[in-house]
Amino acid sequence: MNARTNRNGALFMTLAMAAFALEDSFFKAATKTIPISTALICFGTIGFAIFAMRSLSVGEPVFHPACLKRTMLIRSAFELMGRLFFGLALALAPLSSTSAILQAAPIVVTFGAIFVFGESVGWRRWAAMAAGFIGVLLIIRPGFDSFQMTSLYALLATIGFAGRDLATRASPPAMSTAQLGSLGFTVLMASGLIVSFFEATPTTLPDAHSLALTAGAAVVGVVAYGALTRAMRAGDIGFVAPYRYTRLIFALLIAFTVFGERPDTLTLIGALVIVLSGVYSFARARSAGG
Repeated sequence: MNARTNRNGALFMTLAMAAFALEDSFFKAATKTIPISTALICFGTIGFAIFAMRSLSVGEPVFHPACLKRTMLIRSAFELMGRLFFGLALALAPLSSTSAILQAAPIVVTFGAIFVFGESVGWRRWAAMAAGFIGVLLIIRPGFDSFQMTSLYALLATIGFAGRDLATRASPPAMSTAQLGSLGFTVLMASGLIVSFFEATPTTLPDAHSLALTAGAAVVGVVAYGALTRAMRAGDIGFVAPYRYTRLIFALLIAFTVFGERPDTLTLIGALVIVLSGVYSFARARSAGG
């Protein structure tokens, strides 16, 4: 890959992360006035409709036959876990800590690849992964007075998304971005139905304001998904992937300016540790494989 291609990849990755942070803020704002299940179902329905229309416009089936294969069923199960708990985390936990914990997903993916795909990792990357998990503990702080159970939702979402990404490596290459998107937003709708069984507040139709927020989340999410795909195809993965961490910068800015959040020192230190360990792990993977 040449320098220009890598710059384009980094630009698309940064755009994708900004869009994902904006998507999260739209969703969180919507859950302040409607039940979480309603927000998840509306978000999933609108996103599915957009991706389905993209598939139909090019004459491909909305759902690829490979959706029912074992690998894709496993992927969908992990995505269901990630979508469900991330939705709960966005609604119930601070956006700043939720976004910080989510940054550990690439570290969890590396950890999983060691055991699932037998990838070789040197001691330096093992140390980086350990540091990343310490960063997560600094944010969650189990056993301390500042511990919040809702932070565990973000941790479970991170595990779910990491499992989805691992399964995606083995997904059929014939599946288009739109077909993967339709599947993902279908899973999002399913997570909303699951949440509805446990909510004290019954699932209701959203008002115009809440519908606009969920629609905004879906549209921005589709843009983010497309930009992410362009980023991963445009540049060298080792160069482009670390730009994923710009999502945390955008999330912290939104959390501070829109939701009035003031992350404490340990949360900020934990977020910095996670980002540094992830960037270092990417750098080592890009070099001689250490």
